[in-house]
Amino acid sequence: MTVKVLITGASGFVGSRVATAAQRQPDVHVRLLSRHAPHGPEYVHGDLCAPPSLRGVCADTDVLVHCATQIGGDAETVQAVNDHGTRALVEEAVRAGVRRIVYVSTAAVLGRGPFRGVRPGEAPIAPASPTSRTRAAAERYVLDAGGLVLRPHLVYGEGDRWVIPGLVWLMKELSATLTGCGALQSMIDVDNLGRAVVAAALSPAPGGGVHHVSHPEPVAVTDLLAAVSRELGEPGGGAAVDVATALDRAAGSPLALHHLGMLTVDHWFVDDAFWKGLDCSPGEGFATVFGRAAPWYRAFLDGRKVS
Repeated sequence: MTVKVLITGASGFVGSRVATAAQRQPDVHVRLLSRHAPHGPEYVHGDLCAPPSLRGVCADTDVLVHCATQIGGDAETVQAVNDHGTRALVEEAVRAGVRRIVYVSTAAVLGRGPFRGVRPGEAPIAPASPTSRTRAAAERYVLDAGGLVLRPHLVYGEGDRWVIPGLVWLMKELSATLTGCGALQSMIDVDNLGRAVVAAALSPAPGGGVHHVSHPEPVAVTDLLAAVSRELGEPGGGAAVDVATALDRAAGSPLALHHLGMLTVDHWFVDDAFWKGLDCSPGEGFATVFGRAAPWYRAFLDGRKVS
């Protein structure tokens, strides 16, 4: 029996991997929501910023996988896409009788920590940015409809223009690399995340709820910085500063302080039941996977065109 899956955000960093993983599955028919004119029979027109355009998009759909997210930009657009758009999309899915709704959210809806070994439900929703607040609202629509919310933390790999590039930028801004930081970060490679989302979407297990989706082994910031220096050069010029000095140097830059806040505070989320319940491997650890992605990062950071 063919399972009919509709995916939003398939042109994005995470959504594209979800679409690829879904298209590789036997007996799965994939359609992609697009706000542009359809490029082929696998595309369905609909714009999250224009709720009336979503009418009918979930017809003849078994599973909705919602990956589309507006990150940054003006507050009005962020709310239109993440909050109002998700509400309209979920209402349409319920109206069409979609049996499973999966939303790819973010652990950022929990705020800025510290989080050390935190399991689903152990920390309150406390978003600290407009993007996170609207994604938290989106989660509520999905959960109220009986859907499944997946919360990765730091997602890296080919196509990442935020996590590792942001770290490199920070080290250059500080003119140094960070020492004496024992924080732990939950991370997941984007390809493994894509596989995990599809496994959750196609799982025969009933029910919704919230899951943290990261590799079970958190990454120590010292190991993260060492890998970046080893594979991408010394973005801080080889100098080293402790956390207190770094915070002092970043005092005039809200963006640098934000990055430092993420790095120097534990963001370690635990959810072994997710991987065991799906009988899905989380894949190899950070050191191995990052090494394979390093050529892409080098090309991107050098300003060359990358695919």
